[in-house]
Order: sequence, then C-alpha cells, then structure tokens
Amino acid sequence: MSPPMSQTPSGRHPMTGNLMTDEAAVEGHGFEEHEYDVVVVGAGGAGLRAAIAANDAGARTAIVCKSLLGKAHTVMAEGGIAAAMGNVYADDNWQVHFRDTMRGGKMLNNWRMAQLHAQEAPERVLELEEWGALFDRTGDGLISQRDFGGHRFARLAHVGDRTGLEMIRTLQQRAVALGIDVFMECTITEVFKDSGRVSGAFGYWRDTGRFIVFKTPSVVLATGGIGKSYQITSNSWEYTGDGHALALRTGASLINMEFVQFHPTGMVWPPSVRGILVTESVRGDGGVLRNSEGNRFMFDYIPEYFKAETADTEDEADRWYDDKTNNRRPPELLPRDEVARAINTEIKADRGSPHGGVFLDIASRRDAEFIQRRLPSMYHQFKELADVDITAEPMEIGPTCHYVMGGVEVDADTGASRVEGLYAAGEVAGGMHGSNRLGGNSLSDLLVFGRRAGLNAAYYAERSRARRPKFTDAQVKAASVDAVAPFSAEGEENPYTIQHDLQDIMQRLVGIIRKSEELAESLVEIRALKERAKNLAVEGNRQYNPGWHLALDLANMLVVSECIAKAALERQESRGGHTRDDFPGPDPMWGGLNLVLTLAGDDQVELKHQPLPVLPDELQRLFEAQQ
Repeated sequence: MSPPMSQTPSGRHPMTGNLMTDEAAVEGHGFEEHEYDVVVVGAGGAGLRAAIAANDAGARTAIVCKSLLGKAHTVMAEGGIAAAMGNVYADDNWQVHFRDTMRGGKMLNNWRMAQLHAQEAPERVLELEEWGALFDRTGDGLISQRDFGGHRFARLAHVGDRTGLEMIRTLQQRAVALGIDVFMECTITEVFKDSGRVSGAFGYWRDTGRFIVFKTPSVVLATGGIGKSYQITSNSWEYTGDGHALALRTGASLINMEFVQFHPTGMVWPPSVRGILVTESVRGDGGVLRNSEGNRFMFDYIPEYFKAETADTEDEADRWYDDKTNNRRPPELLPRDEVARAINTEIKADRGSPHGGVFLDIASRRDAEFIQRRLPSMYHQFKELADVDITAEPMEIGPTCHYVMGGVEVDADTGASRVEGLYAAGEVAGGMHGSNRLGGNSLSDLLVFGRRAGLNAAYYAERSRARRPKFTDAQVKAASVDAVAPFSAEGEENPYTIQHDLQDIMQRLVGIIRKSEELAESLVEIRALKERAKNLAVEGNRQYNPGWHLALDLANMLVVSECIAKAALERQESRGGHTRDDFPGPDPMWGGLNLVLTLAGDDQVELKHQPLPVLPDELQRLFEAQQ
C-alpha cells in the first residue's frame, strides 16, 4: 500500500519545514499529485471489489478512504450474503431470488440490476471462498445458508454473525496482495471535469490538512450512505452522504432518495448502545418480537398478499408462520419496512418497552450454547458494551436509520452515471433495491456491482488513454479556497450545532412515518440551515481539526437531506421505506415512476418524474407462475 500514513507529508513547507498557512496552501505550495487510471473513493465491500476488478483489468488503481482501511460499514452486515446457491433448499434459483428482491422493493427496482444481482451473486460468493473466506458449512460440507426476512428460501451464506467482517478481511487481503495503492484517512471533496468528462479528484489528508490531487479519467464512488443526518442511526461518523453530494455537484443525478430504510432492530437501551444494530440473524435463528404485554405482535401485521401466497386460509397463517419446515417463515422475517412499521405502531399505541422500543427475545427460544455459537458477536457486543446478556434476557430495540435505497442513477450493466468517467456502486448507487432492501442483498450487491463498476471504469480509462482529460490550476485553486473557507468566515455558526439541528429535523419531520405538512416544514428548516452554514466559523488550523472536517461534511449532509425531504414530499403514497401517514397505501401511478434529483445553480435541488424501465415479459411471467 502507498503512501503509508507515517510517511505522509505533514503540511510543512517543502523547503523551510515551517507549517504552512492556509493562504500559502491555496497559492499552490505543498500539493501532492498522483496519477492513476482509476480512483475508487471508499474502501468498503463495493470499493474493494471495484478496485480489485479494475486492477485485474490492467488499470493502475488507487483506493481513497475517509477512515482507516478495514473500518467499513460492510463489517456491520453480520447476517450473510444473499445468493441462490441452493445449498439448503435445492429448489432455490436466481429466478426466485429475483422475484423476492423485486417484491421486497415493491416493484420499484431497476429490473435489470435485480436480474444481474440474482444471477451473479452465487459466483461472487464462490469467488470469495477461492480467495480465502471461511464460511459456515452444512453437514455435506457445502456453504451453509440461513433464513432472512423477505427471502422465500434460506439463502444467506454466512460466517456466524460476522459475515461482513470476513468479507472485508478477504477483500482487503486480496487488494493488499495485488499491490493496490491505498490512501487512508483522506477525504475527497471534489471531482474535476474537462469538457463534461471526469479529469481528476481533489481532497485532503485528515491528519495534516494537506491537499492532495489525483489525475484520473475514472472515479468510482463507493462511499456508502447518509445515516449521520439522523439522530438515531446504526451508521458511524463517516456516513455523511459524501458520494451522493459529489455525484450531484459533478453533474450526475440521484434517484428515489425518499426511500430510507429504518432497520427494525437497533438497540434503544442502554444509552451506551443506542442505535447499534441487532442483526436480523437473531430473528432468523429464532428470536421473536414482543410488546410490553408480552404478546408476539407480528402475527397482527402479516400482509394480505403474504397470507394469500403462503396459507390456504387466513386461519392457517399462524400455524404456517410458526412451522419452520417446508420453507415457512415466522412473521418476524417479513421485509424490513413492514417489521419496522409494525414496531413503530406498537410503540405509538403505548405497548412499547420502558425506553421507547419493543422487546427482541431469543433467550426464551434458544439455549445459551446455541446463541453463543450462532451469534457470538451479538452476545459479546451487548455483554461487554451494555451488560445485557442476550442468553438470559430480551433486548430493547426499535427502528434505527440504517440504509438508503436511493442513490446515484447508474447504468445497470456498467455502473456508469450520467457523467462520463464517473461510476458508482454499493449503497451510494440507486435502483437495485427499489423502495426497500431485503436483508443480505446488501453484501451481494456490493460484490456484483462493485466488480462491474470497477471493470467498466478500467475499460473506460483504457479507451480514453489517447485523449486524457485534464484539470486546470484554476480548478485546483478554487477547490482549495472552498476547503479552507470555514477558517476565514466571519460568522459565528458552529458546525456541531448545525449538525445537531439537522439531525433533529430529519428524525422529527422526515422519519419513519411522514406527513405533508411536516415534510414541507423540514424543507423550510433545511434551507434555513443551508443559509446558516454559509456563516460557519472554524477555529485553529488544519492539523487534526474535527470541527473543520465536520464543516466540510455538512455541505454534503444538507444537500442530501434536502433531496430526501423533497422526494418524500413529492411521492404521495406509502411504499417500502417511504410511509406517508396522509397517503397510507401504495398508488399504482407512483409505482411506475422514479423521482430524479439534480443540482442546479446555487445548490438548488431540482426534481422530475421519470418512467420506470419496463419489465420484460419473460421476467413478468415469474410473478404470474406459482412456485
């Protein structure tokens, strides 16, 4: 890997050794410059897989990550990788997986992405195994697969409840072994263009504040999500919508940003673990949801279409869902949006737990040895962080902002955005999951589309080799001026105060249940915050300055939050991760539309309707056939 952080220039003048002022840096002193064929922004599963693919295609490749290598949100995906391998149920195949994904997304998915994902996921899992990933095994020695919400068959390849960690370990080891350059603790703030084509990227080292410029014709965005715009979230500090905002400002479009997934089971108590995810594997391995009265309430929320599809009569629904044979499911494993809404309804009906959640109980259903063997990370995490013994007592859980289904509008086959040379994969990309993501589909999404984006970014770089786009000194200087602006501002606004206010607005007005008047109010308040943010003032210098980092992140959080609120106000129906109290059901008219967001002058968000790609007849028939 290069350059190692210990050898990173310290922000001192190259001749005198003195610390440079911000003005000196803007004048061009001390910039680092690097040249690559492909620069991947983000080092989670999508970023690592994209970088490996680009490198394998012959491109000189770099990974730039905001945090340390290995600290990726992919690690939080504990349950497994969804892939129709048929190791547990031989009847499973890509067609069933495709159908499950489309139904989970309420048919708003980009059908081609869902098809490619279902077809290629098994190969991507086997590829991980070839690279050294260690999976749990069936009695026959095959990769074991477990149940997860919304999947008809048990199809999640897993490593206990540490699947994401094993995936990152494997991909990271592969990338390092291939000699791919990694720039850790380095934030990209701008993507340059030349005549409409990507020409480079500008950023800074987080420890020294020194600026860095990458000459490259291809940039792959793999920056993850937007969770830090909300008060209660499973996401950590890195998730500030950087890739979404970079894409907008570069001229790309976002789609369907109203669809935010609130994972049903985030810890709400004790405070030390608030927002931390409780993997769906707890429910997949027998955990049940109970209200304050001790009732297993999810039986009251089984949708009619599930009853019709899975039981001969409504009276049989209880027995059907309780029976674990014959690929039957407990109601706790309904799609995440439905479980989250059910929990929210129980809490609002005053049947919640003492601290505003409900109870997730596996202790009464499985013995301690089973829990510690199947869910070792969950057991140790809550024992050590919260003094909660999940083998002996239930957990207090509630919906937590977890994932955004909307993202950069990309071509399904290549991952290309509307901007030539700009690609996106993983959570930052939209379309694959429709209005709601099924558990386990995130990891296979990262593998399938990370690979496709990396390959096509490399192919594009090769095609452009004869006429490489270039950026100018003026572009670099302008980016530098923007970056240091908070140091010279005369205002008195504090970045932490503005982030706190934004999180309050998003949690209160653009949360799991939405109303027209509240969404309209959120837009007014977000725009007021954007005005306040023009007067941000940061003290100190650029070395080790988290206030400055947040000031730069805030610009991303504000524009992305505006996109979410604006799209949520526009879509007058309830579908997947978007629930309108004033429009409680789905509307067929909205089911055929994507909401496309772009950025005009002065950071003005514009929205338009776009017809959803038409599902081909041969795939439509999968929903008509009885399987």
